[in-house]
Parts: sequence; C-alpha cells; structure tokens
Amino acid sequence: MLSIRTVFPRPGGRVWYDDQRQVHRQIFQGDNAVDYAFMGSDPNAADNRWLREAMENRIPVIYFLGIAPGRYEAFFPTFIIGWDPRALKARIVFGLQDETAEVPLEIPATVPERRYALRSVKQRLHQAEFREAVITAYNGRCAVSGLPEPLLLDAADIIEDKQERFGQPIVPNGIPLSKTHHAAFDVHLIGIDPDYRIHVSDRLLERHDGPMLEALQQLQGSMIRLPAREKDRPDRERLARRFEEFKATA
Repeated sequence: MLSIRTVFPRPGGRVWYDDQRQVHRQIFQGDNAVDYAFMGSDPNAADNRWLREAMENRIPVIYFLGIAPGRYEAFFPTFIIGWDPRALKARIVFGLQDETAEVPLEIPATVPERRYALRSVKQRLHQAEFREAVITAYNGRCAVSGLPEPLLLDAADIIEDKQERFGQPIVPNGIPLSKTHHAAFDVHLIGIDPDYRIHVSDRLLERHDGPMLEALQQLQGSMIRLPAREKDRPDRERLARRFEEFKATA
C-alpha cells in the first residue's frame, strides 16, 4: 500500500515543503481538496512518479498527516486526483471508508461527497490536535492521578464541543485524564470545581468494593495537577458550568 506523509515542523525547525505550512490551513478552510508537495524538484523522481501512477490507476493511498513533531494521524482512503509537474504538487481528496462495503474503494464522484469526506477529516484532525495539545501542556501526565503514560490518556472536554460558545477545542477547555478517570468525569462520578479541587459523588463514596474504588474515593478534596503555563490551565468559568452539572447529579 502506497503512503504519503506531511510532517509537522518542530518549533524553529526548517520547513522543507510548502505543504508543511499549508495543509492544515487548507483542510480547515478548504472546500473539497488539498495540495501535496512533491518530494524535491524533479517531477520524475520515483516518489513523484508513484503519485502519478496512483492517480492514473485510481489507487487509494494512506495519508500520514503530522499533528505534532513526530506524531501523525493516518487518513485512509486518500486519492490523488491531480499531478502538476510545473507546480511540483499533487492534488488530493479524502474518501470515506465503509468497513461493511464489499465493493472496492472509489474516489468520491461529486463535490458534495468530497466536501462531506473533508468535514470528517476536519473533525478527526481537530480531535487529534486537541488531544496532543492538552496532553503536551500537562507534560504527558493525568491531571488527577499523575499517570505518566500518554498512550493511556484522553483529552477530556470540560464543555462538550456541541456547545458552540464554550466547547471549542482549545487547551483551557481540556484536561488530560486516564481512561478510568475520564469515564468517571463524563458521567459525573467525579467533578472538578473552579478552584481545581476534586469532588467524588456520594454514589462512589458510599460504596466499599476493592482497591480501584478506594483509589477513586481517595481523590475527594485533592487538587488536580496544573500545567506549567498559566494560560494552559483549565478555564474557571467552564469548570464552574461543568461543576454545576456534577452537583445536580451527585
């Protein structure tokens, strides 16, 4: 399977290709397709010929799109629909993968289909970038338990993204939580007040059933870990709104 990749440049690092700067902007602001820069300046180099062959044969490729230095989100299927040797760029569109389909993957035939696929990519990219930014801000640790393994952490929304005014995917609207703590936060078994203090619901405090439950109960009254930069700390107004929901159900 052919794959293509756009790296996310390190702060202060050299930008080698135009798409390192532009592809995220094109995805979030674009209509239905984005540009992908050729490797080097020779359109007949092997990597660039493969792009043309994938276009001519309508072969889907995997697109590894950088979301942070050294980290990628994989998008499949992706299709090459244009190949410009003068501009040294290919034109790509995203497809929607139907795991139940028995027919081969096809290039979206209409502009509305391509727009729909691109909206799905935007959503995934937002989520991936949000998670990466939140976990990085807290140095890869759970804000509640201190668990230092990013692969076991989620970026929990304080306010859900369906709420336009407060639900934006920004670091002050996120808290890195382990899977267990994220689940408990989502169903209001634990809450966090605007002063960053943890509260445990009466439902959990009244039960006695093993070390996992005891670990959650011991959170009562403790403080969450905060990021080093003050501007990355959880927004107090958002916490207050979320804490009202916790009190209503606790």
